[in-house]
Amino acid sequence: MLALYDRQVRYGARPETPAARIDRTDRIVRHVGGGQDWNAVVWSDLGESTADEVIAEQAAYFREHGWDLEWKLYAHDQPADLGKRLEAAGFTADEPETLMVAAVDELDRAVRLPDGVRIDEVTDPAGIDLMVTVSEQAFGHSIPWLRPRLLAQLAGAPQNTQLLVAMAGDTPVSAARMDLIPGTAFAGLWGGGTLAAWRGRGIYRALVAHRARRAAELGYSFVQVDATDQSRPILRRLGFSALTTTTPYNL
Repeated sequence: MLALYDRQVRYGARPETPAARIDRTDRIVRHVGGGQDWNAVVWSDLGESTADEVIAEQAAYFREHGWDLEWKLYAHDQPADLGKRLEAAGFTADEPETLMVAAVDELDRAVRLPDGVRIDEVTDPAGIDLMVTVSEQAFGHSIPWLRPRLLAQLAGAPQNTQLLVAMAGDTPVSAARMDLIPGTAFAGLWGGGTLAAWRGRGIYRALVAHRARRAAELGYSFVQVDATDQSRPILRRLGFSALTTTTPYNL
């Protein structure tokens, strides 16, 4: 499963917005979004004799353009000390997350919501504003890249994303999204931030089930999450399995 994920999702990465591009060599695959989108090294095939040179090349390229860079390091990436090499080159490690995957056919896709809560599909900028508002409140910090990213996805390739907001009356209480990767077996689940006062009522679980149902309808075999410590136990109970950990190293 991990080899399939590496091959299809990481090495076979697609641009996440119409303005982004993928640069692919035999050593790295990077997502280049420029100054307004995500810049990241998403796959690498390095050895002890090549790692420092490639790291320096990537750091120099993005520094020259004045763009941020995330090196998305997975625990099984080589060489084994790649994280230390990234730190030596000026990268800073963020909190690790757990890559979790579930077979869509094995998930309970029944959407069970507390009374008075519904899930709306977002199709316009007003809905995106609700998503951003509740996401920033749920995670406790500003997410400046989220609104332009979602607007670009909605305008450029709406068939490859699903944007959702859970509403209690007129109040957004949670938000989540799913990125569909054409030509692969995987759909990626992202977000899932719920307001503190609404946690523990099954809304996160319902949003997972809603997206898994859509993934199954579109023929995807697996759903994938980069899980935090908070969401990992819920996902495990739903049937997700941990494949590895991933740590963002930011420049």
